[in-house]
Amino acid sequence: MSTAEKSGACRIMLEEDTDTEQAFENVLAEIQSFELPIEATLRSVYDDQTNGHKKFMEKLDACIRNHDKEIEKMCNFHHQGFVDAITELLKVRSDAEKLKVQVTDTNRRFQDAGKEVIVQTEDIIRCRIQQRNITTVIEKLQLCLPVLEMYSKLKEQVSMKRYYSALKTMEQLENVYFPRVSQYRFCQLMVDTLPKLREDIKEISMSDLKDFLESIRKHSDKIGETAMKQAQQQKNFSVIMQKQNNARFGKNMHVNNDSILEEKNDIVLKHVLEEEAENEEEVLTVQDLVDFSPVYRCLHIYSALGDEETFENYYRKQRKKQARLVLQPQSSVHETVDGYRRYFTQIVGFFVVEDHILHVTQGLVTRAYTDELWNMALSKIIAVLRAHSSYCTDPDLVLELKNLIVIFADTLQGYGFPVNRLFDLLFEIRDQYNETLLKKWAGIFRDIFEEDNYSPIPIGSEEEYKVVISKFPFQDPDLEKQSFPKKFPMSQSVPLIYIQVKEFIYASLKFSESLHRSSTEIDDMLRKSTNLLLTRILSSCLLNLIRKPHIGLTELVQIIINTTHLEQACKYLEDFITNITNISQETVHTTRLYGLSTFKDARHAAEGEIYTKLNQKIDEFVQLADYDWTMAESDGRASGYLMDLINFLRSIFQVFTHLPGKVAQTACMSACQHLSTSLMQMLLDSELKQISMGAVQQFNLDVIQCELFASSEPVPGFQGDTLQLAFIDLRQLLDLFMVWDWSTYLADYGQPASKYLRVNPHTALTLLEKMKDTSKKNNIFAQFRKNDRDRQKLIETVVKQLRGLVTGMSQHM
Repeated sequence: MSTAEKSGACRIMLEEDTDTEQAFENVLAEIQSFELPIEATLRSVYDDQTNGHKKFMEKLDACIRNHDKEIEKMCNFHHQGFVDAITELLKVRSDAEKLKVQVTDTNRRFQDAGKEVIVQTEDIIRCRIQQRNITTVIEKLQLCLPVLEMYSKLKEQVSMKRYYSALKTMEQLENVYFPRVSQYRFCQLMVDTLPKLREDIKEISMSDLKDFLESIRKHSDKIGETAMKQAQQQKNFSVIMQKQNNARFGKNMHVNNDSILEEKNDIVLKHVLEEEAENEEEVLTVQDLVDFSPVYRCLHIYSALGDEETFENYYRKQRKKQARLVLQPQSSVHETVDGYRRYFTQIVGFFVVEDHILHVTQGLVTRAYTDELWNMALSKIIAVLRAHSSYCTDPDLVLELKNLIVIFADTLQGYGFPVNRLFDLLFEIRDQYNETLLKKWAGIFRDIFEEDNYSPIPIGSEEEYKVVISKFPFQDPDLEKQSFPKKFPMSQSVPLIYIQVKEFIYASLKFSESLHRSSTEIDDMLRKSTNLLLTRILSSCLLNLIRKPHIGLTELVQIIINTTHLEQACKYLEDFITNITNISQETVHTTRLYGLSTFKDARHAAEGEIYTKLNQKIDEFVQLADYDWTMAESDGRASGYLMDLINFLRSIFQVFTHLPGKVAQTACMSACQHLSTSLMQMLLDSELKQISMGAVQQFNLDVIQCELFASSEPVPGFQGDTLQLAFIDLRQLLDLFMVWDWSTYLADYGQPASKYLRVNPHTALTLLEKMKDTSKKNNIFAQFRKNDRDRQKLIETVVKQLRGLVTGMSQHM
């Protein structure tokens, strides 16, 4: 309660009790109680009542007197007791002094005895303090020792390169141990060293990762080689099992006559079994070849440090760089199969490592990342193979490249990478392979044709006969019945060509293997490639052979015979392909071989070349003609060059007996017509200015020999005098001049039944003018003989009439 509030209360009391004694008694009671400040009480006495001070003093004096009376009463009441107490106190005074002496002595003796106790007590206190300090130290050391042990363990782990464990130890130190000893200075020193230690571990692990990346870049080819080898072994094993199953169920792909391919397959299968048996204990995995611990360690370290994304980005970036390096081939990669093998093994090694990382780590490599990387790599691989394979001119190298691509594709397909685009590329390379095969076989065919003697194959024994029959499907009952020695109609090149066509089919089949294609597709590919061989290469080689200058008529005849037998053998080639693929020729979509048209075209070209060369040979003989165009009389016998020509034609047409009848007849007719034309051109040659009647008679003798040759039927099959008609123009022209039957010629000219129907007025005019000029020069004195004058006039008259006929013909044209 505040002072103002108390003053107010007193004032109220005085106002209420001003006229009574009770009011002053209350004031005195307040003063005696010492509970209220006296200043406020006194102020209320002086301030609130008139003459209150006087009355208060009176009342106060009365109160004092009352108290004095009470004190006196109390003293009187206690005085005797006080006296008694003093008396007793005096009595014990002496005892007190004695007691004091005893107490002093006892105290002295206690002091003396306590000095040793004090010393011992101080020792005990000191020991207790030491004991307490020791206990405290032990407690603190027990608290710090695990921290120190963990820190020591941390240092040991770092020194032993157990960085991930070291990071885990750091984490324990920071979360568990350091908070317990954070008040100590050494703890702060340890805490300060941990960030640097973490950075050191990051740098060391990153350095190890770089070494690992460099190591796998160098060893990618070994990894890829091992992976491809294992894929090849697995594939070979599957092929062996399939072959065994086919053999068990009687599903052989080749017939007995084609045992060469079966023997090759048996040898290959045996070699594969032996090789797999040798390498059975040497199966290595990628973990055996590469230590992946640096990757795991670095990944765990960065994960523990919370910087996993940085590590993933760095790893992927570096691997993409390595992928670009791996995908960049050497410029000479196309020169040898080893170059392609190194290229493929490095790529396989790269993606085998990535696949392993994908499956043993979480998030470092994802399937989307590997798919993106593979698509990028696949595009580059296809571009590289397209570019470099185009330089390959050796079919064996292209085939080995195909086998490498198949193994490469099968290996990566086994690791889950899509390889359909690679098999599509193989179809492009297949076309190139066929082109290289065609070029190679073009050279083979040329060599066969160059080495052939173009004469029937002589056979002296049964063994030789069987050898030829085993090479070429020839069937002729008449030849079989003949005794030895005998001859096949074809030359040595025919069985060789047939064998080489089969070898080409084998070679083309090799590329179709392992392409995961159906038998129908393989059959179609074989037939198309064989058609290209026949229509492009063999046909071209035959045409080039036929057109070579050194190929004579005998060789051309043999070529025609050869093409006939090769044409007949085409059905056996179709059977051969059918036996390989088990696709019947009656199938709707089966491609037919174009050998028939190929050999027909070659045969037609050879026939045309025979006609041309025969005419050229005739021209050579005709060029040997040496007529004396001014002779007075003929020699009475045919010219020597013509007789040689006829003898040559007879010998040639005897060779033609092996040709088809129509070919021989056409050649004979063409030769006679060309000979007739050449003789006619010789008579009408513009450089020949004069011809005597004796020369015409000699020329007539030569034409008679030609007619006799034509009538002797040098080639059978002509009806009547068909062949003699080739010389009908010459015959009528010579008869006209020999008989000098101009009146009949001029009278019957233009009549269908004319005796000289084939004599052209212009031809007759040209020859007659040559004879007229001769008459003028050689018969100088002809004008003095009447007969000669008449003859000359007749010639001039006939010339005028012939000129009229020629002019009339030119106007009608």
